[in-house]
Amino acid sequence: MTEAERRLWQALRLRQFDGYKFRRQHPLGDCVVDFVCIEARLVVEVDGGQHNERQDYDALRTDQLRQRGYRVVRFWNHEVMNDIEAVKAAIWEALHGEPQPPSQPSPWQGEGAKQEL
Repeated sequence: MTEAERRLWQALRLRQFDGYKFRRQHPLGDCVVDFVCIEARLVVEVDGGQHNERQDYDALRTDQLRQRGYRVVRFWNHEVMNDIEAVKAAIWEALHGEPQPPSQPSPWQGEGAKQEL
């Protein structure tokens, strides 16, 4: 995993999003996705600079995943590294169809959770 993927995984793991379980580096059909919530049929992809040159391939992959019934949300590495809270809010909205409540604390805060800076 890339540094951005590791950072996002810390936010997605252990059912921190309202109990939704995410898997990382999970095969779906012919491709392996960065993260997926099978229950919500949501794929989360983290793209680095190389994806600028692979936009056609990424679009095809996204179409294939949508045909399988998955919604796909994509973030650039720099978004994950520089504004993880906005990324988490966008994932919450993708899961629930509404913005995240402003006072939605992580269930792991205050219980010995390691926070990255």
